[in-house]
Amino acid sequence: MGQVIDSPAVWASNLRKRYKRRTAVDGVSFTVGRGEVLGLLGPNGAGKTSVIKMMLGLVRPDAGEVMLLGRPNTDPRSRQRVGYLPELFRYQPWLSADEVLRLHVRLAGVKVSGEDRRETLALVGLADRAGDRVGGFSKGMQQRLGLAVALVAGPDLVVLDEPTSALDPLGRADVRDLLLSLKDRGVAVLLNSHLIGEVERVCDRVMILDHGRVAASGTLAELLGRRSLRLHLTHVTPEAAALLEPCEREGDRYTIALPDDVPALVAGLVKLGVGVHAVEPARVSLEERLLDILREHP
Repeated sequence: MGQVIDSPAVWASNLRKRYKRRTAVDGVSFTVGRGEVLGLLGPNGAGKTSVIKMMLGLVRPDAGEVMLLGRPNTDPRSRQRVGYLPELFRYQPWLSADEVLRLHVRLAGVKVSGEDRRETLALVGLADRAGDRVGGFSKGMQQRLGLAVALVAGPDLVVLDEPTSALDPLGRADVRDLLLSLKDRGVAVLLNSHLIGEVERVCDRVMILDHGRVAASGTLAELLGRRSLRLHLTHVTPEAAALLEPCEREGDRYTIALPDDVPALVAGLVKLGVGVHAVEPARVSLEERLLDILREHP
């Protein structure tokens, strides 16, 4: 079966997995389009890493199917164009950074030139450490090397499981820029991260898992669609308060659903003698929406 270029980078249907008496994944289906960044969110134990391992053929599902880049994931060729950074990884401390890359491309059965390896190390900020032994690397440097391993073969799909957990703020910003550059080149990315701000900045769509099931999925606009208005008000009379219902109040600050005519609302409040000190649009953050979804999900 040849690779279908127009197919999604990932197509997964009804994935299920049990470990003894515990159901880790229960009927998870999703796609990742070419050039799309999909964020995978959920609490610890939600099944995120199990989904990734089944997707990559590292764990056999009890049920379900996966296609990678147009081929069944049971076909070893489907993984030749996939880069993977697992959450827990360890490289041989006696190897240099360049030797680690050489080993992994050989295991993947792809040819990568020395120049490409050097460019990849430069991409992750390790250009001057190519000949240094990995055993002397800090955790952050090892994580950068792990990113290089995932990227060195020029993959069409990159799967990153907590790629910035050991990085400082500058390193996390570098990874964000890297993900955006991959997206611009048409590379698909599946990103599993507990750093919700990063997911919100770089992902096109988000899938939220809870107890092994999909609690919610969609674009950020779909998940964060509830727009609201924040007002700092004083001298709010009962008559004025009726204009603001329903609302959330914290001291002199009121949050309401965004009305169709904001100027008319403000004019009505002023006419009733309300002191209007600030009016600003607000949007539910991804973290707030995630918590709401997890609380609502059975």
